[in-house]
Amino acid sequence: MADVGAMACLLLTPCRHSTILLQGEHIMGCLKRLLLTTALAVCACLAFAPPAAAASRTDTFVIVREMGPNSLDIMGVGTNRPAYGLSWNVYDRLVTYGKKLGPGGQPMYDYKRIEPELAERWEMSEDGKVITLYLRKDAVFHDGTPVTAHDVKWSLDRSVSVGGFPTFQMSTGSMTKPEQFTVVDDYTIRVTLPRRDKLALPNLGTPVPAIINSKVAKAHATEKDPWAMEWLKNHEAGSGAYVVGEYKPGVEVVYRRFDKWKSGKLPTVRTVVERTVPSAATRRAMLEKGDVDMSFDLSPKDAADLAKGGKIKVQGMPIENCMWFVDMNVTKPPFDNLKVRQAVSYAVPYEAIFDAATYQQAVKLFGAQSATPASAEWPQPYAFRTDLEKAKQLLVEAGFPDGFQTTLSYNLGTATWGEPAALLLQENLKKIGITAVIEKVPGANWRTEMGKKSMPLLVDNMGGWLNYADYFFYWNYHGSLQAVC
Repeated sequence: MADVGAMACLLLTPCRHSTILLQGEHIMGCLKRLLLTTALAVCACLAFAPPAAAASRTDTFVIVREMGPNSLDIMGVGTNRPAYGLSWNVYDRLVTYGKKLGPGGQPMYDYKRIEPELAERWEMSEDGKVITLYLRKDAVFHDGTPVTAHDVKWSLDRSVSVGGFPTFQMSTGSMTKPEQFTVVDDYTIRVTLPRRDKLALPNLGTPVPAIINSKVAKAHATEKDPWAMEWLKNHEAGSGAYVVGEYKPGVEVVYRRFDKWKSGKLPTVRTVVERTVPSAATRRAMLEKGDVDMSFDLSPKDAADLAKGGKIKVQGMPIENCMWFVDMNVTKPPFDNLKVRQAVSYAVPYEAIFDAATYQQAVKLFGAQSATPASAEWPQPYAFRTDLEKAKQLLVEAGFPDGFQTTLSYNLGTATWGEPAALLLQENLKKIGITAVIEKVPGANWRTEMGKKSMPLLVDNMGGWLNYADYFFYWNYHGSLQAVC
């Protein structure tokens, strides 16, 4: 099931090796789905202030979170995960997902249940190679113009043409060329596939193929920037449930309900203010004082403490394949050496991270009894466990009896989990002779730095929208992957 003795798991580039740590309990950052049903995108825990605290804000919902969106364009280079949630609220897609109940009875998205959004219905050809989607005729963009198949065509063309992450995501559903998207009439679009692909229709429901107002976007395109990447980074042209009223990267996003939205049940809350507050202590204090209605990205410690108090409602939502991992770049010495990667995998303090970084609010994905999986179920635990003596021996066999020095990076935007995990890993690596100098990367820059594929060793998390083993392995082992995250 992958790299012998050094299993790979959720990573964002093909040239890396990762060791799984755990599967977290999270909820996803999509305000529309949060307020109505369920959601998609970012890992976190939620805490709600007591009802009395928000009594004076009947039309406004105030949220604080550790890291905010760094772009308004889901297809932009370096767009971070909070921006996925923004896109989910501001833009529509052709289809969306239904919901199901999680292990604790919480509603969560069901990637196997496809439901209408801009497309009110669709037909699949008998051979599975042609999907014909019929658009609803009452949908309009935020500027009031109708959403047509021409906008859909331009948006899908863009998704498979801009390169990097969005183009690779679309390829997981066998959508790779603009010629595959055909306008049948103003309200009918046809998608032609080279083969039957079970991931094609679900792919159209992910945040990536957002439907953009093509007339507005084209007005800001240039010869050097035919897809208006620069303009759409800081301006939106959507038809979703919310309009971006204000956007201050790293500070605040104000969402205003779009009352003409027809692609679902209109959200209850008219205005949502999402503020970026990196300090977990400050977020907790704001919540307890009633200055905000909700804290998103609640730290595991705060979640545990506040849940005991009983005054504040704490809720987590399991995301089936959102995982934390240790990632090693196999194109850079010494991590191009298999035994070095195995040594690090055995040096990871799994249980300590589970206890100290997550406060046991996670599912273990390490310590399996066998390295051979019994089924194709995904995700499932890997066989690694902490064994420092074995790690030392592997370093000797790799030709590094005295160890070596490297850099260990983590994302400041997810420092609540990432920092304690990195510090605990640094401590254990020192015990086997590896000196790891910690590098803290600002959250707004993390995806760009990942795209450079230059960091030798890092701690990060990733979650796939479609929870299939073949989807995961396609992302991680596809030889031609050139994704820039």
